Amino acid sequence: MPVDAVFYPSRNKIDLPTDDPAYASPTTLAQRYRAFTSLDDFLAYYYRGMAALLHAADFELLTWSYLQRAHTDGVRHAEIFFDPQAHLSRGVNLPIVLEGLKAACKRAEAELSMSTLLIPCILRHLPAADGLDVLRSKDFQDAVKNKQFVGIGLDSSENGFPPELFTEIYNEARSLGLRVTAHAGEEGPAENVTKSLDLLKCERIDHGIRSAEDPELLVRLAREKILLTVCPLSNVSLRCVKDVSELPLRNFLDAGVRFSINSDDPEYLGGYILDSYKAVQKAFD
Repeated sequence: MPVDAVFYPSRNKIDLPTDDPAYASPTTLAQRYRAFTSLDDFLAYYYRGMAALLHAADFELLTWSYLQRAHTDGVRHAEIFFDPQAHLSRGVNLPIVLEGLKAACKRAEAELSMSTLLIPCILRHLPAADGLDVLRSKDFQDAVKNKQFVGIGLDSSENGFPPELFTEIYNEARSLGLRVTAHAGEEGPAENVTKSLDLLKCERIDHGIRSAEDPELLVRLAREKILLTVCPLSNVSLRCVKDVSELPLRNFLDAGVRFSINSDDPEYLGGYILDSYKAVQKAFD
C-alpha cells in the first residue's frame, strides 16, 4: 500500500492507529516500511493498510497507480495477486473488489497496452474452512464463470500453516478449471515446496528459494519445468536472506530450474521490477 494511500482514508472516515508512532506522518510510515523484521511483521502493516480500501474507486485508484508505475519499468504483462478474505472480513464484498481491479486493468489495456491477470489468494493464517467458504460462495463462483480471474494462490504466514491444510480447497479450485500456484519455500522449508507440488498439484511456486536446500527437489523442478517466481528485494526486506547475493539463483541456473524475477508488494518491500533486476545484476555481475 503506497504511503499516500494510507493517508487518504480520511475521505472514507477511517481513523489511523494512534498507538503506533509509525502512523504519525507519511515520513515515519515510509521509514517503518523499510524496517520490517519478518514476514509476519510486514503482514501486520499490510493488513492494517487495507482499511483505506472500501469502495470500488479505492481499488481502482490503487491498482491504476501500480500499473502506471510498473509500465514505466517496461512491464507489459502483470499477474496481480489479491486477498479476498482480507476484504470480506472488513465487510467489503468480492464484487466491489473486482469492479475496482478490473476497471484499472481495462484502463491499462486501453491506455498502456498492458495485459493483466488477476489471481485471488487464500490466506493461510485463517482456518481452511474459511477459505473453502469463499471458494464456494456465489460471488466467487460467478467470478469464475465470468472469467474474472484465471487461477488461485496461497499466501500470508507460511510457518505453521503447511500446504496439507489446503488440499480440499485446491482440489475444488482445480475442478473449477482454475490454474493453481502457492507461496512456498519463502520462510518455510523446502518440504513446503514438495508438498505444494504433491498435495496441491501446483503448476508454479511463488518464491521457492528454500528449494535449493533439497538437491532432489531441484532435479524435480527442472524435470517438471516448474517455474519459481523469485522476489529478490522482498526476500531481503523480510530477512529471508541478508543480501540479494545470498539468493540461490546460480544454483537454480546450474540445476536447470526455471525462475523469473519479480516484484512483491513493491511499495512495502524495497522496490519495483526494474529495481529487482538491477539488484540481481549488481549482486551477480
